[in-house]
Amino acid sequence: MSGEHVLVAGAGIAGLGAALALGDTRRVTLVDRDRAAPQDDAEDAFAHWERRGATQLRHSHVFLGRLTTLIATRYPALLKELTDCGARIFTFQDGLPPPLRDGYTQRPGDEDLSILFSRRTTLELVMRRTVKRLPNVTILDEAGVRGVILEGGAVKGLKVERNGAMEALQADITVDASGRNTAFPDWLRAAGIAVSEEESPAGILYFTRHYRLRDGAEEPPRDGTPGAGDLGYIKFGVFPADNRHFSITLAIPEIETELRMAVVKPEVFDRVCAEIPGCARWTDPARALPASQVFAMGNLKSVWRSYSPMPANFFALGDAAVRTNPLYGRGCSAGIVHAHILREALDMTGDPAARAEKFAADTRKALRPFYDSMVRQDTLAIRRAANERDPNYKPSWRSRAIKSLIEDAIGPATRGDIAVLRAFSRAFHMIDDPNDWWKRPDMVARLIGFWAAPERYKRARGFYPPKFGPERAEMISKLQLA
Repeated sequence: MSGEHVLVAGAGIAGLGAALALGDTRRVTLVDRDRAAPQDDAEDAFAHWERRGATQLRHSHVFLGRLTTLIATRYPALLKELTDCGARIFTFQDGLPPPLRDGYTQRPGDEDLSILFSRRTTLELVMRRTVKRLPNVTILDEAGVRGVILEGGAVKGLKVERNGAMEALQADITVDASGRNTAFPDWLRAAGIAVSEEESPAGILYFTRHYRLRDGAEEPPRDGTPGAGDLGYIKFGVFPADNRHFSITLAIPEIETELRMAVVKPEVFDRVCAEIPGCARWTDPARALPASQVFAMGNLKSVWRSYSPMPANFFALGDAAVRTNPLYGRGCSAGIVHAHILREALDMTGDPAARAEKFAADTRKALRPFYDSMVRQDTLAIRRAANERDPNYKPSWRSRAIKSLIEDAIGPATRGDIAVLRAFSRAFHMIDDPNDWWKRPDMVARLIGFWAAPERYKRARGFYPPKFGPERAEMISKLQLA
């Protein structure tokens, strides 16, 4: 035991990740505004657990290989409990496109490219259950954090309201894991601490509906029909989960006002899914039934937050420090990885300044490439969405070249070249820098080879996926929108 007491604001994924990372060597107290799940049951948690501090709780989630491997190697009992509760491991081999299946041979590192299929409520419920069993961890539910305790430039704890009374909770280390709506920046600014925030709009809103497979029905075969794609005016994704559940998210640009106002209606949401082959095969009424309303989430942006100087003994984790457009499902993985970065900084030294410096440097190394990559993609997506609405738009030569590179080189190569797929997947799963894989000389040569190959050759071998769905004008007409 190090003897340190760590006080964590928030018991969501990042806060629970902090308890896992630190609870074996330190005393950890989690302070959460919400109630615990009413029952210790995955179905009840999905239906009834109120988590005001986690607005994304019932949206689609994908738990990437970086997180799945971390749980499997450091917390095997947690992984077993998750699978006992219905969560599933979807391996790299399971997701291979049809052209690559027959010749596949497992290579070292492929085991790190597995996805955990689970609803967010199920993962959080089981993580909380695991954390509560740790002898050094305490969770204070229905406790509102109302401010920080500052002394001489150091954070000494939190002001907490419980049962109508205010308490001053002292701690050696204070952690902000309160999510994207954190109040800590305002409290620290009021104390004279500079807070730097980089922001970039996502330009998109998310709409999610959950479904459950009918008794006796099975998931559609993985025959190469895309389960996710980008039509310019709408993005879609199918997210298998636990206990025969799955969800579909439709991501619609802010500029598509009529479409996003209509799709919040369940009947319109299902009609949109019926027009997209990758969704329709899942939502076919003969296969599945809706299990929820349509959940909407907006006001999305990428934020990189830093403090100057960093108050001594204070650290911000997960969305409270860094968040991006949730398009690739990086939030939960980043939050738990971030908690383990904190563990390494605290274990390295007892000096507050050295801890802050290492934490900031390791955070930038681990997370900044994904932040920058997402900002660039959002900027391009916002521009593309505007062009989709302009009947007179004529793409530039550069735009046509980029589109061709993606559609005629990268896309076919990830379906027809196992080395390219591995490199792409390692970036997708937050193992490698997302900006580097396609710049490697060996990858450049492979991509150019696919780019130069005749389209007829690539189509004959199944290197192109089926069409994602209808063009914008066709979809708008079928939905009878203006």
